[in-house]
Amino acid sequence: MLGSLLVLFLALTAYASQTPPELFSSLIPQKVLNTSRTLPSPIKYPQYTTTGNGTWLLFAPDTWTSGFFPSTPYALDSRVKLCPDQATKQSVLASTDWINLGRSLSTGLIPLETKNTQGHDVGFLSMPFMLELLVNPQNETAIHAINAFAADLAARFNPTVGCTRSWDTADPTDFTVIIDNMMNLEVLFSSFALTRNTTLRSIALTHARTTITNHIRADGSTWHGFSDSSTWSRGQAWGIYGFANVYRHVKGTEEEDEVLLDTARRLAEFFLDHIPKDGIVPWDFNAPVESSGTLKGVVPSDSSAATVAANGLLLLAQVEDNDDMKQRWTNGAIDILANITSLAWRPRWQSLLSNGTVNRPQNNFATGIVYGDYYYIAAGNMLAEMGLVEC
Repeated sequence: MLGSLLVLFLALTAYASQTPPELFSSLIPQKVLNTSRTLPSPIKYPQYTTTGNGTWLLFAPDTWTSGFFPSTPYALDSRVKLCPDQATKQSVLASTDWINLGRSLSTGLIPLETKNTQGHDVGFLSMPFMLELLVNPQNETAIHAINAFAADLAARFNPTVGCTRSWDTADPTDFTVIIDNMMNLEVLFSSFALTRNTTLRSIALTHARTTITNHIRADGSTWHGFSDSSTWSRGQAWGIYGFANVYRHVKGTEEEDEVLLDTARRLAEFFLDHIPKDGIVPWDFNAPVESSGTLKGVVPSDSSAATVAANGLLLLAQVEDNDDMKQRWTNGAIDILANITSLAWRPRWQSLLSNGTVNRPQNNFATGIVYGDYYYIAAGNMLAEMGLVEC
């Protein structure tokens, strides 16, 4: 018994020593609050930054990324509860009413419940409302939003295809489905929890199982990226998180399906095995090195892929029963966070991180990205929730 406790203590000490302190920096709440104060009315939301000085570029609410910044105050409210000692030392973290800020920022998303152009990404738009229900399960605004967005996504499901359609196309027989859809299934599970509408849960599970057949190669990589044979790192990260999350919802129920867990493991193994020796996640695992410009001779990194993957790996560790695998996923997540922090932490930028790649073919890279920042904060929270760090 004492030996096991010693091993656990040494493991937790190792995790704490490897975790980058920037994950709990006082700059995080300061930057989020400062950005919130600069947003215009009618509201627009940050999506990515300029490359030169890290200034946020703002977009209208009917944009797929608009749910991330309103979700960030909820993550910081969780941070206060998870890290009370830290909160007493960081006045901005402790004194800000993060819940009310999240609610205020979310109001710009409400009109999208009845009219939006985001296709499957209504799941991302619903994020702050799902987080609101963790604070106040009776919030009618959040309940209505989740059910409306879930109905929107469910209407995109085709039982013949077995998937929700990503985007509308001129040719109705051209049924576009991308790996990102796995992340948006959460709103279906959330609405099912509210309504007990089993059709929503069935759609989510059918979509996940169809994705296994059509979007994942034999080696655990995913179809999407620089070329037909390459693997987009953020898409791979969406897949890790998405399948771990679907398995979380069915684990211990009559619908438990080990194939879902095995798929999350396969995607995670591929991701970790293909990170270059420098530890930095590239925007695509098979993209060629740059032939010109400031990044000549290297492949652009994607800090957002790194933070999404870290969250996915930590979620996978939480549902994992195999102790060796649990440690592999946890170690992998912490290594990714340490390496991307070393490369991309930017105290002088409005974003937390730089070196994100929004869309390399469209020359949009070397930026801060709002979802990269959100998942950076969320990763710190997950480590604290798991008892792996003392923040």
